[in-house]
Amino acid sequence: MKPFDYIRAETPADAMRADARIIAGGTNLLDLMKLQVETPSTLVDVTRLGMTEIERAENSTRIGALVTNSDLAADPTIRQRYPMLSRALLAGASGQLRNKATTGGNLLQRTRCPYFTDISQPCNKREPGSGCRAQGGYTRLHAILGASEHCIATHPSDMAVAMRALDARVEIESNDGATRILTFDEFYNLPGDTPEKETNLAPGELIVAVHLPDPPAGRQTYRKVRDRSSYAFALVSMAAAVAVEQGRIASAAMAFGGVAHRPWRSPDAEAALVGREPSAELFDEAADILLADARGQGGNDFKIPLTRRVVKAVLTELTGA
Repeated sequence: MKPFDYIRAETPADAMRADARIIAGGTNLLDLMKLQVETPSTLVDVTRLGMTEIERAENSTRIGALVTNSDLAADPTIRQRYPMLSRALLAGASGQLRNKATTGGNLLQRTRCPYFTDISQPCNKREPGSGCRAQGGYTRLHAILGASEHCIATHPSDMAVAMRALDARVEIESNDGATRILTFDEFYNLPGDTPEKETNLAPGELIVAVHLPDPPAGRQTYRKVRDRSSYAFALVSMAAAVAVEQGRIASAAMAFGGVAHRPWRSPDAEAALVGREPSAELFDEAADILLADARGQGGNDFKIPLTRRVVKAVLTELTGA
């Protein structure tokens, strides 16, 4: 690890220094610093800035950026109103890491692509223009949707997948006092030809909270398929909420992890379900729409049929079809 300066922020302004990296739990950043993937000259510790409350508002729930994953998963409001989020959090990492990892940090964690974390390998995300060694290499964990010739990495978060299905929004504060709120599609970028630009968080900005609208109607769940039963990243994961009224699907929200550069959602696949009777044939149709542009890289070809099976299993569970 290269030497760095450490500052403990006493005010939000301290944390928004454009020439410093923010650290809270440090569960991802410190690992990357040890590998010299990240080499910040200054770290600003924000753990004394508050932002640890989970608050109910009239039509939403506001989650402070420094709420730990353990506290968020165990919160009664989250467990009762947003059970898919609680399940997603408990499916991630280990208990020790969840005790340190924060809501804001979870959103910003970086890919676990082995070519990104190995500084001897070319990686457009780590060093723009150097190439993507993953393409034609080891691709078991890589993207089948939304990738580009410059990057096929996946986003590693479980929490973000559930939040994407719940239409969460990210509250951001800047060093000039302005506040903006972004949807997940506005917050996260697809790789395109600039995979190093993972989010639209600008220098001098700080995530202060995540807002969840009132929960969707119907039943919720989160399902994660991985190589082992704990402490492993998703091969494919799915967060979903489905309501059935009078034998027909009234609403559906589905988000996927392990398949793309950001938590993935297909409005067309969701729309295909609404107003129709649940059936295996309908679920296959929705999977066809979801996977219409899916592309494997050899080692991850299995993710395409696996995603289809996950879609059918989760929709069957939620609808009782």
